[in-house]
Amino acid sequence: MTCSYSSSQSLHFFFFIILFIPFLSLAQQFTDNTDNPIWEISPNILCLSQQSNFADSFFSHNLKRLVSSIPSLTSNTYGFYNLSIGKISGQERVEATGLCNRVLTRANCLTCIAQAAVNLTKTYCTQHREGYVRYTKCMFRFSDKPIFGKLETGPVLEATNPNNATGDRNEFIRLQSELLNRLRQVAASGGFKRKYAQGDGPGAPPYNTFFAATQCTPDLSEKDCNDCLLYGFRNATKGRVGIRWFCPSCNFQIESDLRFFRLDSEYEPDSTTEPQSPGKDKLKIIIATVGSVVGFSVIVICLYFLLTRNRRKEKQRHEGKDVEDNKIKDTQLLQLDFDTIRLATNDFSPNNQLGEGGFGAVYKGVLDNGEEIAVKRLSMKSGQGDYEFINEVSLVAKLQHRNLVRLLGFCLDGEERLLIYEFFKNTSLDHFIFDSNRRTILEWETRYKIISGVAKGLLYLHEDSRFNIIHRDLKASNVLLDDAMYPKIADFGMAKLFDTDQTTQNGFTSKVAGTYGYMAPEYAMNGRFSVKTDVFSFGVLVLEIITGKRNSWSPYEQSSLFLISYVWKSWRQERVLDILDPSLIETRGLSNEIMKCIHIGLLCVQENAESRPTMASVVVMLNANSFTLPKPSQPAFYLEYRESSPRDNHTCSNSVTITELDPR
Repeated sequence: MTCSYSSSQSLHFFFFIILFIPFLSLAQQFTDNTDNPIWEISPNILCLSQQSNFADSFFSHNLKRLVSSIPSLTSNTYGFYNLSIGKISGQERVEATGLCNRVLTRANCLTCIAQAAVNLTKTYCTQHREGYVRYTKCMFRFSDKPIFGKLETGPVLEATNPNNATGDRNEFIRLQSELLNRLRQVAASGGFKRKYAQGDGPGAPPYNTFFAATQCTPDLSEKDCNDCLLYGFRNATKGRVGIRWFCPSCNFQIESDLRFFRLDSEYEPDSTTEPQSPGKDKLKIIIATVGSVVGFSVIVICLYFLLTRNRRKEKQRHEGKDVEDNKIKDTQLLQLDFDTIRLATNDFSPNNQLGEGGFGAVYKGVLDNGEEIAVKRLSMKSGQGDYEFINEVSLVAKLQHRNLVRLLGFCLDGEERLLIYEFFKNTSLDHFIFDSNRRTILEWETRYKIISGVAKGLLYLHEDSRFNIIHRDLKASNVLLDDAMYPKIADFGMAKLFDTDQTTQNGFTSKVAGTYGYMAPEYAMNGRFSVKTDVFSFGVLVLEIITGKRNSWSPYEQSSLFLISYVWKSWRQERVLDILDPSLIETRGLSNEIMKCIHIGLLCVQENAESRPTMASVVVMLNANSFTLPKPSQPAFYLEYRESSPRDNHTCSNSVTITELDPR
């Protein structure tokens, strides 16, 4: 008699045996969870203060030295590192901090921080003077400004258990808050080496116990640690059975599963950790043991189904790649071969380079027929290169508007991804408004035409195109100018699409990318974006066009009062001449129009996204000869700067009925 088994029966028998392995190796239940230094959540990243000649700067050299020194540091017992290179108050000084969660061993803590520093400086913030990355187990940040002892609550990374609380939700939230607030006070009162607390408290049925941990960077004062954690408690998602919340200066987590709070024996006993009774410890060991067995069994079962679907998944992956390529080819755009583009750009000569963005450089090219083109070459080092390419081609090919740049063709050749655009001799807006000589070419009529054209282009993206599109990277360098100085919005690599019938056109990303200074606060701090994100960027652009100054400009040395704050302050005090580009001061008969644009710009940069107008409203305001504008509220990122002048206390409600600008 012969016996035979099908492959399916063999798999069933194999997984039936495997289910019992957890009972033989419970001692290893935490190994996989603690040995991976960086751990499970995608990083949260923020890059600020981009510098064009960064690679050649002393700051870049010092930053590389600092990052390379981290692996050779002696690991400590409290998981916090404060580093600096350069003279105090020097422009090329680099300050950095690293912090680990208590779940990491001493060795893995240093490994995590070192890897985070390398990733941040070599992959994400490669040309920036400030950067921050947060992984689940550790964070690293660097800056050219003093950061030691400074409270910083953004950006935020939050991970929540998808399960909502069952039973009495209000009681659930109340008991979680009681535990967190108790631990907050313990952590804040910690010493200069560690501000950390963990403990448990009664749970709301059906959850018997809540387990929580709170942590601040030890360089914070007790007050700042309290403030940071309170900020997190207020802004974190409520009513979830598990929450992990992180910002640069503090973090906390609360769960109903003890396994998330196992401490490694390599750490010294923590004086800020609440003592546990032997009975509780024994109960928790039992809970952890049973939970790990059940969890492992579920994982094995899931693995079984994943293996049986492996071939289908692999097939779908290849089909997906074909779909992406077909998605591009179906646009009916001109597809050029790589050698043609290489010859047109003189082998991508640096002399032909027009600029460089987050995902690659742009070159000028001349085809055999004499047509001039602009070639965007996506960087092969960019982890998002293919996505950005597919996104931009499939999106821009469908857009038809006079104020949007026109895509002529593309090139797909191995790792090469090239986009071919129409070429503009005038290049981009930033080459005019920020150049003391060239901006005199821009009379008010031309600037108003640019403002109006950009507004119409954004309105088309938000409401009138086939899809509702959020650009997410509107700035002066992404506004091209044709021969007649009409604006063309460019660079759609970061754009997000929403179906026109979607009731909510909002999004969230854990990786904030863009240009600091143009980013709305809700996007820069929390990764939330909507059409009002573009409205904010438009408002910043309007103020730059009127003033002829970059958004990072400050009227005073060593001041944190930047362009938006200065315009707001001058507008409220009716000191309009203080903010105008000097070449516009002699403009007569157009003062109402200029004042109206300043007013609209301030409406667009209001801190509350809901208070900002839509682009449809902005276009109406710009075109209307008689229109009462609402009063703007305080703009985002507003900081007051005190002068020794009696004007400081003078405020008024401004309007747009001034008919002439007179020098004071």
